[in-house]
Amino acid sequence: MSEPRQFSLAAVRTDGWFERIGETIGSFQALCDILGPRFFAFAMITGARITALTVDRRVPDNTMVDFTVGDESENNDTQRVPLSEFRKRLVSALVKDEPIPAAPERDTDVEGIQQHLGVRYLLLAPLFGYVLQTLVIDEDGSRVEVTHDGVEEGYQLSALRARLRTHVRQEHERVARGQNDGAIDLGRVSEAEDAAAAGDHRRVAELLGAWPAPLAIFLRTPEGQGLGQEARETVARGLSLLGSACVEFEDFDKAEEILRLAVQYAGDGPGAGDVYYRLGLALLVHGRAGEAIGPLRRAVALEATDPGVWTTLGRAFLERERNLAALAVARAAIKRGVAPELVESILAEAKGRLGDSYQVWFSFIEESESKDRLSPPESTAG
Repeated sequence: MSEPRQFSLAAVRTDGWFERIGETIGSFQALCDILGPRFFAFAMITGARITALTVDRRVPDNTMVDFTVGDESENNDTQRVPLSEFRKRLVSALVKDEPIPAAPERDTDVEGIQQHLGVRYLLLAPLFGYVLQTLVIDEDGSRVEVTHDGVEEGYQLSALRARLRTHVRQEHERVARGQNDGAIDLGRVSEAEDAAAAGDHRRVAELLGAWPAPLAIFLRTPEGQGLGQEARETVARGLSLLGSACVEFEDFDKAEEILRLAVQYAGDGPGAGDVYYRLGLALLVHGRAGEAIGPLRRAVALEATDPGVWTTLGRAFLERERNLAALAVARAAIKRGVAPELVESILAEAKGRLGDSYQVWFSFIEESESKDRLSPPESTAG
């Protein structure tokens, strides 16, 4: 029995390729919003070059896509199809099975390793959270060791290819299901709230994951601007749940983008305080305490219903070493009827940091409040 041969895949990994290309395309984010980020990546993988988009703001799925396939020098005719058909064609091209070339003989044969794994699959893998680590070749064939969302896994090469093709199909099914069921079905919000309460954040993402792109477009239309208050509040609530789910997945950039969209829908309505609270909390968890203070103060001003907003604001002030502000937040929370134990840790930490100066500040505040209580109202007589 011959010894297995192992090849490091560090030289052929394509981690972050889509994001790097995005840095060179001015309209990258707009194209991702319209096509869906993965479908934009699929277009690049299949060689479909998008030359124009005619956006249907009412029904985004009816957006017309002009594109060519092949090298620019070949002067291929431009094709024009609805976005739904364009997505279908991309998926059809990607899920076609193809033979696996012979295994490479040397670990220095980078091109041979690429061809053996399949260039298409090298590009698809990072889109679905796979990091290729090692290629192992033995008498049973080729096996690929990977980490998937941080978990170490191993697959026969044929099985890994099939798995990636399945992910492509599932992405198409997910988007198609969202469109066919009505991407903005407000009835999903209640189900998403139940899922969030049960800690099932993936279910929240499944229910509402198709919302951000069409809602961002819809907001810029006259119909979006004229949307009724109740519908706006429901949309904002749904986006807030989705944004918070993204925080749980540590996808902070996406969470911020979704929560800022939720803020736009919420306006100054009854639920706006809770939306600002979720945005501030996401920024704080992401290590951006200074940026979190603004949304959190806005949440307090708009009377967010979750008492945790006070603790979170106090924590943001402490992170920025604004200890007196943290003390003031804790005292204000107690005066508003918040249970003292919720802000007890904020008070204790701020007091500890201030040391002897805390008593000076406390005496000054007590004296000021006492004067305010004893002072008679000013006369309004002329």
